[in-house]
Amino acid sequence: MASLNVGNLGEFLREQRRTAQLSLRQLADAAGVSNPYLSQIERGLRKPSAEILQQLAKALRISAETLYVQAGILDERRGPDAVGVHSAILTDPSLNERQKQVLLQIYESFRKENGLGGDGPDGAAARRPAGGSGDGEHPHEAEADGGPHAT
Repeated sequence: MASLNVGNLGEFLREQRRTAQLSLRQLADAAGVSNPYLSQIERGLRKPSAEILQQLAKALRISAETLYVQAGILDERRGPDAVGVHSAILTDPSLNERQKQVLLQIYESFRKENGLGGDGPDGAAARRPAGGSGDGEHPHEAEADGGPHAT
């Protein structure tokens, strides 16, 4: 079976498990997953869902966001606001995995449109002033194309 490019996550999980002095079986039991499944995650053969990562984080007593970054779900360069939104979406039990991914894609597309995407600046210069909702109610906020204004 080919690796799914989650080897860093697996190595990180293994290190956290060893630091916590837990056996594979103990962590699997604490997180509510099967022993073979956890073993496959640690070896980079399986990519766990956000819910499984949250369960593992709770069992390891580390933040779920740390595991999300390791799994490539969150970008560690995002500001705290973006991490909070991502975390809220990923941990919402009322959404399925497909819905979560769609919401995250929409959220990221809006951030990029507003100059706050992951490959842009850290967002400090482009951050909206307090009270700016960005919902189009304020005409000056809708002028995101950078073109000349009609005079």
